[in-house]
Amino acid sequence: MDTETEASDFLRTRRARITPDAVGLTASMTGRRVKGLRREEVATLAGVSAEYYNRMERGKLAGVSESVLYAVARALQLDESEEQHLFDLARAANAENALTRPAPKRTPARNRASVRVQRLLDGMSDLPAYARNGRTDIIAMNQLGAALMPGLMTDGKAPANIARYVFLDPSSQEFYADWERVARDMVAAFRIEAGRTPFDRSLTDLIGELTTRSDAFRTWWASYNVRLHTSATKTLHNPVVGEIEVTGEALTLASEPDVTIITYVTEPASVSEERLRVLASWAASNTPTAAPTATQ
Repeated sequence: MDTETEASDFLRTRRARITPDAVGLTASMTGRRVKGLRREEVATLAGVSAEYYNRMERGKLAGVSESVLYAVARALQLDESEEQHLFDLARAANAENALTRPAPKRTPARNRASVRVQRLLDGMSDLPAYARNGRTDIIAMNQLGAALMPGLMTDGKAPANIARYVFLDPSSQEFYADWERVARDMVAAFRIEAGRTPFDRSLTDLIGELTTRSDAFRTWWASYNVRLHTSATKTLHNPVVGEIEVTGEALTLASEPDVTIITYVTEPASVSEERLRVLASWAASNTPTAAPTATQ
């Protein structure tokens, strides 16, 4: 990922969405052609010189202090996800600019789960669960997870990828009742991951593939929206029991921070809870092959 271009476009799009009224500018200051705030107005709000902010918006974030980053985040009214993304981009810029340090590692995303992770998933016998890496490869899944999300079952040769399923498999639009929200959230989460791991070639390649093959991904990627994806409620259409409303929770292990475990829960005493129990019973007696374990 070109961190300078990413930082420049991110700051520019955040500035464009802030109206003068939102930051208390008077009417006499709002005769303008530019959409949103001017660069010099952001600089004033952040307490830095116009020249310094212009440099930042050109993508030059190396050496920018945390206090200035926080000030710019406040001026642009960034939320938690956006603020984290800005700091991730600054860290990436510093890593690229540190000539005396070792070159940034370009470690490929993990594509198989450890025995520890698989045991944890299998121990969650009453909950659908799976483990994924940062580029949304599913690297392990328990039996109920495989029954709930059959479209994400791996073929045993390569990890199933959630983003490819969402954007390139038409059946995903039937599986997710609110497909557009799910898809938009995934693009925004990819922006966060791209800022966090800008030297992950496998992630960059996947983003390039989706940008080329999916009009929806390409459009939403260009918006530069970001989102921390830790919890979300979704309605899934399962081919065995019908619609199930689940809330996904993202769990990160301290021992394996590059792996995220996703578990799904239902509301107690709900129709969805009953359908999940029926699905668990069905899966126990109708699973021809074992649920995917550590993929190769």
